[in-house]
Amino acid sequence: MTELSRVRLNPTRRDTHRLLASPQAMHAAVMGSHPQLADEDSAGRVLWRVDQAKTHDIQLYVVSPSAPDFTGLIEQAGWPSQPQWDSTAYEPFLDRLAAGQAWRFRLTANPVRVLPKQPGGPRRGRVSPHLTADQQREWLVKHARSWGFEVATDETFGVLSEVSERHTVSFGRREAEAGRSRVSLSRASFAGLLTVVAPSALRTALVGGMGRAKAYGCGLMTLAPPRS
Repeated sequence: MTELSRVRLNPTRRDTHRLLASPQAMHAAVMGSHPQLADEDSAGRVLWRVDQAKTHDIQLYVVSPSAPDFTGLIEQAGWPSQPQWDSTAYEPFLDRLAAGQAWRFRLTANPVRVLPKQPGGPRRGRVSPHLTADQQREWLVKHARSWGFEVATDETFGVLSEVSERHTVSFGRREAEAGRSRVSLSRASFAGLLTVVAPSALRTALVGGMGRAKAYGCGLMTLAPPRS
């Protein structure tokens, strides 16, 4: 049973800032809240995203294949006086998705492209991040249908699907022996309106994630009813 969870983080605590500064550390904290998912295959099925609308409003969203226990995370970076989190079965909502529905969405992703392979170079082309807002919007439009939805592409696109919180984060990895002790990750947050075109594909994307860097807080989309 897939679970969708939300945890409120406390911006006044030192560990909150430590976790926000390092997607590697946040990933470890999220996985520590799912002790039954210890292997790498299970870890790949856990998605998380941090939304920080205001200085004192920091929300951690998690999609996981089993019920979490965020007690330890709340003791580190939450509000111990209110040791609770929201967690609900995701399937009933997913089952209600149908073609033609409109939803407000929010997604933090890692928009990248794979450059053509150069003669004599590595077997695979180099992965290059999209850095401008226009490139990132085009990336979303390009991949949307494969994830089961579509977004506006005309002059209204900037209103219906805005790109915010565009930044590159650099953080350490524990796998220093692999010769890549630091990771630079380009992230963008999208918010807007979508229309469902393939419910099955959208369900798969909402549970499995969209794009790369899922372990580092990318790929989790949430939906909400459109405003009247």
